[in-house]
Amino acid sequence: MGNSALKSHLETSQKTGVFQLTGKGLQEFPEELQRLTSNLRTVDLSGNKIELLPATIGNFLQMKSLTLNANRLVVLPAEIGRLKKLETLSLNQNQLRSVPGAVCELRALRTLSLSGNVLSELPQGLGALRHLDLLDLSHNKIHTVPPEVQELQAIEVNFNQNQISSVSSSVALCPRLKVLRLEENCLELSSVPLSVLDQSQISLLSLEGNLFEVKDLRDLQGYDKYMERFTATKKKFT
Repeated sequence: MGNSALKSHLETSQKTGVFQLTGKGLQEFPEELQRLTSNLRTVDLSGNKIELLPATIGNFLQMKSLTLNANRLVVLPAEIGRLKKLETLSLNQNQLRSVPGAVCELRALRTLSLSGNVLSELPQGLGALRHLDLLDLSHNKIHTVPPEVQELQAIEVNFNQNQISSVSSSVALCPRLKVLRLEENCLELSSVPLSVLDQSQISLLSLEGNLFEVKDLRDLQGYDKYMERFTATKKKFT
C-alpha cells in the first residue's frame, strides 16, 4: 500500500478516532498508528496477513474496539492488557492456540470473539471480565466445558462447532448466562446436564447437530421449567 494512501487514512483517523484498513495484505500492524495513540478509539485491520501484534499495542489507552479478524495471529502480547477502555476484542479466524492472562485484565470488555481459531480448551481467568456480554468460542477444537465455566459473567456463550462431548453441570451456576449455544458438537443426550434445564437462568439452549434428536430433550427432567423461561423471553421481544 502506498505511503500517500496510508497518510490519507491517518489524517482521517486523526479527526474521527477510527482507523479501518481491511483486506490490504498488510503483514504487520502499521507502525504509523503510534502517532494516534492519544485519540484512536476504533481499529479494524481485518482480512490482512498480520502475524504479530507489537508490544506498542499497549499504548492505545483510549481504544474501545480492536478488530483483527482473518489475520495470521498465533499469540497475543501481554501488553494488550493495558487497554483498560477496550469494550470489543474481535480475533476471529486467526491461529490462536491460547489466550494470555493479560486479556483478563480488560475489565471494560463486553464482547470477546475468538471464533475460528485452534483453541483446545476454555481460556482460563475469563471470569474476571465482569461486564462481558458475549463470549464467542465457536469453530475451535474445544473438547469439554469444564467446571470453571461457572466463573463466566457472560450473558451469551457460543460453543458451536467444536468437539465438545461433555458439559459440566456447573454451567448452570453462571450468574448472568441466558444464551448457551452448543450446536454441531459431539454431545449425547446423557451429556446434557439436567441442571441447565431446571436450575439455571438459561432461556435459550441451542443443541442442534449433536448425537441425538433435539426433540428428545422434552423427556428430560426440568424441560418444562426451561420452556417457561424460553417462552417468557420470547414474549418479551415480540
